[in-house]
Amino acid sequence: MKIDRLLLKLPEDARDAIGLAAAAAEDSGGRIFLVGGCVRDLLLRADSYDLDFVVEGDGMKTARKLAVLLKGNVVHHHRFGTATVAHGGLKVDVATARTETYPVPASLPSVKPGTIGDDLYRRDFTINAMAASINDGDFGRLIDTFGGLSDLKAGKIRVLHKESFIDDPTRILRAVRFEQRYGFRIEPRTLSLLKKSAGAGMLHSVHPHRLRDELLLMLKEKSPCRQLRRLERTAGLDFLHPRVSLGREECSLFRRVPARDAWFSLRLPHRRRPDIWVVNLMILLDALTAAQTVEFCRRFGMRRGDEKRVLAVKQLGAARLKRLHSARARPSEIYSILEPLSYESILFLSIKHGGGQFRKNIEDFLCFYNGMPIRINGRDIHQLGCGPGPLYQRIFSAVLEARLNGEVQSRQDELALARSLIRRYAAADREVKGAGRNEQER
Repeated sequence: MKIDRLLLKLPEDARDAIGLAAAAAEDSGGRIFLVGGCVRDLLLRADSYDLDFVVEGDGMKTARKLAVLLKGNVVHHHRFGTATVAHGGLKVDVATARTETYPVPASLPSVKPGTIGDDLYRRDFTINAMAASINDGDFGRLIDTFGGLSDLKAGKIRVLHKESFIDDPTRILRAVRFEQRYGFRIEPRTLSLLKKSAGAGMLHSVHPHRLRDELLLMLKEKSPCRQLRRLERTAGLDFLHPRVSLGREECSLFRRVPARDAWFSLRLPHRRRPDIWVVNLMILLDALTAAQTVEFCRRFGMRRGDEKRVLAVKQLGAARLKRLHSARARPSEIYSILEPLSYESILFLSIKHGGGQFRKNIEDFLCFYNGMPIRINGRDIHQLGCGPGPLYQRIFSAVLEARLNGEVQSRQDELALARSLIRRYAAADREVKGAGRNEQER
């Protein structure tokens, strides 16, 4: 079977990269193939243009030549004989065809050069173990040794051999992710092997950073709740944390995410788009305490910025949450509570704590208070007779508070308030200094 017509329907930059990759491989004395997810998605007519190439020959030499032809950059990953070539928005992976062995279960594999057949055999599932030649003479020839096309048509997720989930237990998460993404089913033998591996505790043997990478991919899917529920039913979630589970409350929160994300995009199109996977992670970890959340983030190697965003909602406190529920909360109060938080934290709060006054207060902050400018600056403060120093920030904060609360409207109002504040602070300063002199005289 040939899929040359499908290859020719790819976007122009992808077609150009394929042509240049074939030229680079030929110049290096090798043969090159498009492999894995790209071939799968081409056959599914899915919009996915990630290009993964495997070279029978010297993949690193091919990658260097491709980078020159693309006028791009190349990053080598020598341990696994792979490289990434980037040019503009295009990124392609190039690897030397290899065979893998696992020194111990759940470890990273040892690799050595092999054939395209060897390389396909090391893949996770049959639907990802297909390749397409892009060489002259057989361009578009589909290589499907393990029945991937048949499984793709039947909507089945199937491993290539019985040790697959023992060798690499992260495939448990990938099996669920592909099953739920495409509406497929994990076929019975594969499901039995999956459950056997999970029951033996193999996920607990994997380095947490590898599990993190797979978990984040799940959280970035369109329906993370469906994926996680399937994972919980087939393998459990205790490998993440004993308190992580998906009950009715968590599933309800997950279902509300798309609507809040759509609202944010519609009402605030020029703001930074929230990372929805972070919101999904907050939902997943909702039952954990602040200390348990820190332990989770450190164990799984989360970036400190992401840890800070997730932890912020745990540290907000009942008193501040109560104020956000109140119709009597002043705009400056709402601002002081929400301004330090990320958009992800704020969206999570709006999802968890429902509608009514709480949501109104949050939407008022996002639409009106957040980013509200004041019209005076440091030059104005200096011209009012105040020298540079910490007093500037106190004045600006007081002016912003008054502006948020509608107590000042114009630039002249702000100047008048600043002038009165300078007088008040100066008088207070004189009083403090006078008290100090009196104490010394005593």
